[in-house]
Amino acid sequence: MDRQSTTHQNDAPLRIVLTGGGTGGHVSPILAVLDEFECQNIALNPLWIGSKHGAERAAAEARGIAYRHVSVGKLRRYVSLHTVPDAARVPLGVAQSLPILRRFRPDVIFSTGGYVGVPAVVAGRTLGIPALTHEQTALLGLATRINARFSQCVALSHEETPRPTVSRGGRVTVTGNPIRARLRAGDGAKARDFFGLEARLPLLYITGGAQGALALNDTVAEVLPQLLEHLEIIHQTGPDDFNGSYSRLRALQAELPPHLATRYHLTERTGDELADIYACAALVLSRAGAGTVAELAALALPSILVPLPGALEQRENARVLESAGATVVIDQEDLTPGQLVDELTGIVGDSDRLGTMTATARSIASDGNPAALLVAELLRLAGRKQNS
Repeated sequence: MDRQSTTHQNDAPLRIVLTGGGTGGHVSPILAVLDEFECQNIALNPLWIGSKHGAERAAAEARGIAYRHVSVGKLRRYVSLHTVPDAARVPLGVAQSLPILRRFRPDVIFSTGGYVGVPAVVAGRTLGIPALTHEQTALLGLATRINARFSQCVALSHEETPRPTVSRGGRVTVTGNPIRARLRAGDGAKARDFFGLEARLPLLYITGGAQGALALNDTVAEVLPQLLEHLEIIHQTGPDDFNGSYSRLRALQAELPPHLATRYHLTERTGDELADIYACAALVLSRAGAGTVAELAALALPSILVPLPGALEQRENARVLESAGATVVIDQEDLTPGQLVDELTGIVGDSDRLGTMTATARSIASDGNPAALLVAELLRLAGRKQNS
């Protein structure tokens, strides 16, 4: 290829297929990488391939990205009544992805794992389209193990993650798990104004992810007055029509003494204000999803993590922070209201311990910029030069 055609290629928008979803943990890295492309002034022509009703569809539509859905089947390591029909959907999804990819002619495919991302990656390999698969969790997912055999690059979030077998000529690299740039630019004063925070007590942020965590919500409800004697709380409950927690906790708040009720701030979900919440939070109580763990490390936030029962990847995610001393991990079956009060008040009441947890969280954050590293890999696979 001569110099003139190379220049033209690098000036043309990068045609990229985005795939992955099912949960917010698979969607967030895609959004972070899209933000990084924008920061680097790299023009894109994106297409998102996902499931018919997954979280990824709403994310694509919010960004104005063209979207195509294909059949996807949940990949299970165990046998259930759904194993066979779900497995059958995977080759159907591959077959549906083939004409989509032929028409779009992408330069590269970016998959963030999960069963949603398998069809496009497998179909892309048959068409000679390079793919990068990113694994967010500390435990290598089954979908990533499959995708790795059809991808030219697998990017891991943790050094501790076992290396998968990749496509011949492919490679494995550790980039870290990207978080959206706006989360690093939060303004605590805006959160105080938005929620009407008193700013006299340490702020605890409670979250169970996009859908909330019923077990966490119920445990907090049992000891809410005790917690509010020591903490101001922003509590993201999840959608009321999903778990009913918001209504129950709102009713409980109405029964609190006025001086405690004003310290409790309920929301079903968070949006752009999350960055501002993080900026003024002293401590976070949460599940241990990959995205949350990456955010806690990048923003140096001490935490108490309660992994979702049965989700081995959440236990491994939490272990990364726990081994450094940046979090306290409590298995849900061991979580009691009394223990929760003791742990939360013990941490915020000990400034030395709180400072140590903050420092260790910062020490295990990814070196460099994970989103920028992923952009560089995608450009390399697409045969593009990175902007200087």
